Amino acid sequence: MAETAQTQQTDDSRRAARAERKAGKLAKEIGAFAKAHGGAEGQLAYLGQVGARIVLVGADGAWGDLVAPSYAVAESATAKAGITMHEEFDGDFAAKVRTGPYEWSRMAGIQVGGPSND
Repeated sequence: MAETAQTQQTDDSRRAARAERKAGKLAKEIGAFAKAHGGAEGQLAYLGQVGARIVLVGADGAWGDLVAPSYAVAESATAKAGITMHEEFDGDFAAKVRTGPYEWSRMAGIQVGGPSND
């Protein structure tokens, strides 16, 4: 019985260490994005079993996203990166995003002559 408990503790500590390493890697990627774009703000979106999406918006309006394996890892990564986080992707936050021709053609798709989704 004690062996089972010890195995469980070992598995739990490995999972925690793996999550910590992933959060550190994501924090570095967030930091690199922020550095390249004059700072960054973010918002987390729960994706179910897949994890969580970290949406980033740079001070220059550039945007990007990352996917973390869990919401907890996403929270840890953004905290380590030290960026301002928003509860919602509301109008004020969304207004900071600057989209280019590629995004407009992909959002509108074939309706405006953009590439098809085939």
